Amino acid sequence: MESKRQLRISRLLQKDLGEIFQQEARNISGVTMITVTKVHVTRDLALSRVYLSLFGTEDKQALLDKIRGRKNAIKYKLGNRIRNQLRAVPELEFYEDDSLDYIDNIDRLLK
Repeated sequence: MESKRQLRISRLLQKDLGEIFQQEARNISGVTMITVTKVHVTRDLALSRVYLSLFGTEDKQALLDKIRGRKNAIKYKLGNRIRNQLRAVPELEFYEDDSLDYIDNIDRLLK
């Protein structure tokens, strides 16, 4: 169970990371759309797990590896945005959110 503080910080990080990916998507991947679907923050606020939905690419794993490679630059931009709200920027871990693919598969099977 997440505390109210964890939930509030998760929403803040999701909003700011979404804006960062919206601005930086061309630099990272070209025409791919990157959406931040969920952010989970640990109790000590030191680690955040960011779940991304990737559209417009066939090789999602390569794109996710490219995003992981730019983790420090993304963390720096996030730190500039939230510096007045958090003392330390949490470490970022990026994962692919495959829930939309799962829903699409279920829908296809039902048809």
